[in-house]
Amino acid sequence: MKLSSIAVVGTAALPGALAWGGFGHISVAYLASNFVSPATTTYLQTLLRNDTGDYLAGIATWADSVRYTKWGQFTSEFHFIDAKDDPPRSCGVDFERDCKKDRGCVVSALHNYTTRMLDADLSAGERAVAAKFVVHFVGDMHQPLHTEDVERGGNDIQVLFDGRRLNLHHVWDTSIAEKLVGVPRQKPYESAKRWADELTTEINEGKYASARVDWLRSANLSDPRSTAMAWVTEGNAYVCTTVLPEGPDAIRGKELGNEYYGAAAPVVEVQIARAGYRLAAWLDLIVASLKTQSSSSSSSDDL
Repeated sequence: MKLSSIAVVGTAALPGALAWGGFGHISVAYLASNFVSPATTTYLQTLLRNDTGDYLAGIATWADSVRYTKWGQFTSEFHFIDAKDDPPRSCGVDFERDCKKDRGCVVSALHNYTTRMLDADLSAGERAVAAKFVVHFVGDMHQPLHTEDVERGGNDIQVLFDGRRLNLHHVWDTSIAEKLVGVPRQKPYESAKRWADELTTEINEGKYASARVDWLRSANLSDPRSTAMAWVTEGNAYVCTTVLPEGPDAIRGKELGNEYYGAAAPVVEVQIARAGYRLAAWLDLIVASLKTQSSSSSSSDDL
């Protein structure tokens, strides 16, 4: 996979328009910012040159924008992994089978850009770019249809959602979350922040409090690939149980805003919660490792 040296662009300002799936990514970022350590907050605010509370939310959709530029189009394959499984009969992700060897996937991308964040020899600009990708890709790998190959991750399955004709991928990227939360078009960031704060309470003392320790068991900074594989495999399982429980033809052209939504909404919520909580832990591990490297280097210089 190509190692990016893309220059930093406009990290401080919040974008005026959202990329597809933007609300979910921004919610994940706000949630992560609620859980990272003070040291991580300080490090990333400095790296991203944004000392506001929006320092992660403001760059959460950057990777979706950059993939459509001439100089960033090579990153298009990094947002997903195409599991060649057989839902609903069987679901599962295999790195050797499903990650394109010549172009990469979200699993190899998280490994690559985590490694680049940890590389003290890179410039601050290059590490800032890596941080933007890490923030985005942790979100991507928790969307079940970013871990599935069937009909291009659901992009070719046309359905109805509350009377609107959409593809299934869009429904899972955007429509379910926006219906669940109720997102006014003019204030998506406020809605995302509010949802993130509500999920923070649920993680700290509500329905997810007993599960949060298990959510981090697979997080291993020394093996980003295995970590990412655990997370995408978990998300991929929902393709069989919830996304396509009876196969594509059972929902093609059907209205999904009622009973289907009722089953899907809790999955979207828990996956957003997991993504934000895990992203915070992952960023904490990276920053702690960088501080250890810096301390070791300073000690060596003193000898």
